[in-house]
Amino acid sequence: MTQPAFEHIIKVRDYECDTQGHVNNANYQHYFEVTRHEFLEMVGLNFHQLHTQGIDAVVSRVEIRYKVPLRGMDEFKCTVTQLERAGVKYIFHQEIIRLKDNALCAKAKIEVVNLVNGILKKPEVFDEAFAEYIQV
Repeated sequence: MTQPAFEHIIKVRDYECDTQGHVNNANYQHYFEVTRHEFLEMVGLNFHQLHTQGIDAVVSRVEIRYKVPLRGMDEFKCTVTQLERAGVKYIFHQEIIRLKDNALCAKAKIEVVNLVNGILKKPEVFDEAFAEYIQV
């Protein structure tokens, strides 16, 4: 198993769980998003500052495979395992792994595009920031 490009530790909060005691499926998308934002910060990009410059990264497609449910108070790491660029899209491959037993709980493939002043474009700032992580 290769080392992920980035990982972020998170703890499940009880209010994120459904009646069965599992994390509600929609919260996994939040976990993936938080991790991508933290990854952006690590490479020197700030989501809010980008917006004030007219650059908005927006999710265009999400594919999540749920494997093993997280439960209240579980600690887990959410990772960016791989980053690709395909045309104007950046494709984030992400995983959620429960810490207590290293169980793979979910895998995601999330496609992100950028709008520059409302127009679909590939801003160079992302290619520069992601240079060491992008796999062609």
